[in-house]
Amino acid sequence: MSIAIWWVRRDLRLADNQALAAALARASHVVPVFVLDSNLLASPTVGSRRLAFLLGGLRQLDADLRARGSRLIVRRGDPEDRLAALMREVGADVVYAEEDHSPYARRRDARVADSVPLGLVGGATALPPWLTVKKDGAPYTVFTPFSRAWKELWDSRAETPLPAPEHIPTPDGVPSVRLPTEPALAPDAPFPPGEAEAQRRLDAFTTGPDAPVYRYAALRDRLDAQGTSGISPYLRFGMLSARQAIVAARQAIASAPDTEARLGAEAWLTELIWREFFAAVMHHFPHVGRESFRDDLRDIRWRNNPDEFIAWCAGSTGYPVVDAAMRQLKQTGWMHNRARMIAASFLVKDLLVDWRWGERWFLQQLADGDPASNNGGWQWAAGTGTDAAPSFRVFNPITQSATFDPKGEYVRRWVPELARVPDTYVHEPWRMPRKTQRRARCVIGRDYPALIVDHAMARKRALAAYAEARAAAKGRAGH
Repeated sequence: MSIAIWWVRRDLRLADNQALAAALARASHVVPVFVLDSNLLASPTVGSRRLAFLLGGLRQLDADLRARGSRLIVRRGDPEDRLAALMREVGADVVYAEEDHSPYARRRDARVADSVPLGLVGGATALPPWLTVKKDGAPYTVFTPFSRAWKELWDSRAETPLPAPEHIPTPDGVPSVRLPTEPALAPDAPFPPGEAEAQRRLDAFTTGPDAPVYRYAALRDRLDAQGTSGISPYLRFGMLSARQAIVAARQAIASAPDTEARLGAEAWLTELIWREFFAAVMHHFPHVGRESFRDDLRDIRWRNNPDEFIAWCAGSTGYPVVDAAMRQLKQTGWMHNRARMIAASFLVKDLLVDWRWGERWFLQQLADGDPASNNGGWQWAAGTGTDAAPSFRVFNPITQSATFDPKGEYVRRWVPELARVPDTYVHEPWRMPRKTQRRARCVIGRDYPALIVDHAMARKRALAAYAEARAAAKGRAGH
């Protein structure tokens, strides 16, 4: 009997699992193991919602394994030690795992590979992040040429998702610790964990002549509509593979009933490729996890007012769309992508708070918090990243709210203090006459916060701070 270990990390699925497939091809028996990594569990960026989602996904994976004659073995501690010990216990000769590309994961895997024979295969991204490079081998730092090259590579490789195995032989008697029961997902959590739910959402979004993906281009930025796929937490933990999502997008494009529908599916594919791009950026430039990619914007004089940061976290800035976004995040562990951009721009540009403060808060709160995508999004909003928004772009929270939530439905859902505010004032409640405030039971400064900052003034202040940082960097370069 030959035995291989399948080290489960960000691949909580049986279909299209390249590590599981490699283990089954190599050995007659496979031991699926998840290591509760003490370093990750103690990380200040591991939020309770994301951990609860992970634990729920592991329980569902165990159930799926048991239906195929296997089970999930759980160990706790340092992966290097736990995997070496497990190999000795079961007599395995190899460990297979899907590649992970965060700086921590790469350091961890290098240590593990020094102790056990570790075979890393693809999976966390649809294409390996080191593969899409320029002809001279240099990495891309702008999205559009990266996207073109990525599509050419994808077409040349003809990637096809793997089916789930019908049976997974696993040795009996391998001891396992129990998964923690806390934190646990709330009964009304918006993202039920598990591969089956992930596949259901993907199918519901991409299949059929009237699939929602065909309206994605028109609705994706609308805060008051259900225009997105809702699969990001499942991609985060590999309950759905990136390859499965890409294939579904390409199939939707090929089956689109008209030009508008095809543009919708193509827009969704582009968003999936942004995820690939951010993973590639973190792979090639791991320092972005610590500092701005752009060296001319590494020394911005941030204000970093702690009270203002706390107000932003709590959704108490006085700007309805910012507050709605932050309260949605706090209550659900998720936030619409347009809302993420608005909230991030407000923190960095209006309040002049270091983007790394917001990046960490999002990682602590988001069920789909991914180091590469989260970092890429924050550096884009701050204007400090690779393919970043121009540093002079400062989102106006009033016009953003009126454009993408015109009737105030999103704002009212998450900021109930504004429930009775007339449509005329819902995006700018501070403009209400005092009599209207009392009638709406929304007296500014009492029932709902007064503005934490004047946007027009803050915009000028941000532009000056960025200009000062660039001038200082230019001066240093000239010496």
